[in-house]
Amino acid sequence: MIVIFGIKENLNPIKAQLSDVIHGCMQSVLGMPEDKRAHRFIPMNKEDFYYPGGRSNAYTVIEINMMAGRKVETQKSLIKSLFKAIESELSIAPVDIEIVIKEQAPHQWGFRGMTGDEVSDLKYKVNV
Repeated sequence: MIVIFGIKENLNPIKAQLSDVIHGCMQSVLGMPEDKRAHRFIPMNKEDFYYPGGRSNAYTVIEINMMAGRKVETQKSLIKSLFKAIESELSIAPVDIEIVIKEQAPHQWGFRGMTGDEVSDLKYKVNV
């Protein structure tokens, strides 16, 4: 699951395109299937969204929640791919993007009535 935060006036107009860019990176780097898009957008009022100096109103935070297992190199590749694609496709400078990957053990995930360590039919690999 991916959660994206930003100032609503800047985030709302680009949600669909940003979702496409993020999912494209997830597919190319992690091998995620087309139908595994789980994005949650949190458009915020400017007065509720504090961010570091030197950033613009385009400042966007992307939290990527996933089961543990990806190699450090794979995670770094995903982050760099996101910076590059977002800048190229949406003209948002890397300084205005913050990405955090949050990993949880498979037993800490629950979906389709089971925990992540019980599932045996994923159409993608976690250990990449």
